[in-house]
Amino acid sequence: MLQHIRVRNYAIIDEVDLELVEGLTVLTGETGAGKSILVDALGLVLGDRSDATAVRHGAERAEITATFDLSDRPEACRWLEDQEMDADGECVLRRVISREGRSRAYVNGGPVTLQALRSLGEMLVEIHGQHEHQTLTRRPVQRDLLDTFGGHEKLVAEVSESFENWEAKRRRLEALRYAQDDRDNRLDLLHYQVRELEGLALEDGEFEQLQSECLKLSNVERLAGAVAGAHRLVYEDESGSAQQRLAQARQALDSVIDLDPALDDACRLIQEAEIQTTEAAEDLRRYLADLEVDPQRQEQVAARLNVVRELSRKHQVEPARLGARLQSLQTELENLEKHGLTLEELEAAQNKAMQECLEASGRLTRRRHAAAVELSEAITAAMHQLGMPGGCFEVKVDTHGDGALSRHGLDNIEFLVSANPGQPTASLAKVASGGELSRISLAVQVTASRSSERPCLVFDEVDAGIGGATAEIVGRKLRQLGEGRQALCVTHLPQVASQSHQHVRVAKLTDGQRTRTTLTTLGAGERVEELARMLGGVKITTTSRRHAEEMIDAARKSG
Repeated sequence: MLQHIRVRNYAIIDEVDLELVEGLTVLTGETGAGKSILVDALGLVLGDRSDATAVRHGAERAEITATFDLSDRPEACRWLEDQEMDADGECVLRRVISREGRSRAYVNGGPVTLQALRSLGEMLVEIHGQHEHQTLTRRPVQRDLLDTFGGHEKLVAEVSESFENWEAKRRRLEALRYAQDDRDNRLDLLHYQVRELEGLALEDGEFEQLQSECLKLSNVERLAGAVAGAHRLVYEDESGSAQQRLAQARQALDSVIDLDPALDDACRLIQEAEIQTTEAAEDLRRYLADLEVDPQRQEQVAARLNVVRELSRKHQVEPARLGARLQSLQTELENLEKHGLTLEELEAAQNKAMQECLEASGRLTRRRHAAAVELSEAITAAMHQLGMPGGCFEVKVDTHGDGALSRHGLDNIEFLVSANPGQPTASLAKVASGGELSRISLAVQVTASRSSERPCLVFDEVDAGIGGATAEIVGRKLRQLGEGRQALCVTHLPQVASQSHQHVRVAKLTDGQRTRTTLTTLGAGERVEELARMLGGVKITTTSRRHAEEMIDAARKSG
């Protein structure tokens, strides 16, 4: 579970710390106080993309830290062990974003890539955003949601892997069949190209070495002048070289060092500089002695470079890639020379890979059909509870009759809905109005989250657009989710807030010059006041307080 989150210099937050408990935690406050900003900060520490606008105005960097207890999360613990970041069941994620937009990520104090942070974060937290209903109409999102609900992750990965295996064999077979159509001509060309590149015999790193040597040979006189001048200034200048002046300085200090030990460090440093200057002068002298004009070698290097560049243009690869190009041509030549046997073997291997993919896809299809029935019934029931008593939800699994393979299996998944009794189900994207879609999305989220294996669920104002008895039902469902795991909910509804195990008020304070966000974990009396504010508006009355107390008592008794 998420134990603690700390946010510094993010958006309008200067610094907040929040200790979290098990169960349902709600965050409430006035519009614009920063409730959703806290969820955005949590998303960043879990691996979301960031930019410089995340940093609070006037700050050099934003920093978000989240601490998790992994005592009951073996999968995450294994991930940490594999990365050699195990910390005895505790995990600390940290994200730092600079004002220039650069980002760094850490897990248990060690630096990690953003992709690694995201992979770990996906095991720990599931975030449902307030605009999630906008993506619910997309087919890929619907397919992934069904597979998550059904627990198909391993089987989906197996299908994807078997598809990639079949696809690789299919492409290779097609390439060989194409090559067979013009085998003789292709063989002649390959033999010529291989001999040409083998004759070049370009070694790894040779091109870069030749460029460097050519540059040196073309500038021998310039190098000699610069090095000779440096050597003279360092060691031979009659008006006083660097080495001579350092020696004089050392001698001057040697004559008085007995008078004050405070000169020891300065004297030692000058002596070291004198030694290093002498060594540098000797290096320059040797460099000059070895430097010589060699027109013949310069011509050889230039000629070699010209050949390499000509062949790189001819083969349309960078000069450094000519070795890889040779290996590729040699492999193609070898395969083409024995293409008859290879084609037969590849056809058999492709057919086997296709059969394996079809079998895995068939198992996934059967699992999807079973999960679709269960998910349809559960979401339909949730819709009825959320004020759509005549609504009907259907997860349609349409399997390709032609057996066309894909990395996602043989099925098209589509969510169908009827919002009113007597109406046939139709595509979710075409039937539901904005308000209905928001409510259906909430039913889907709450239902699907029951099957989530992540220990922490976050809901960011997913209850927008509902109220009354429906809002109370939503609160109960969120509380039920919190009974089995940790749930965080940003809400503006008192019916939802009353169901919480922990209530946090988010407030925005300003001194007229700067604005900052604060978090306060509410006690019993403060919680009543906050609910009364949410119920009664500007003026809190005795009636609104009494109503707030009744709501809290009712939630406690029902829980």
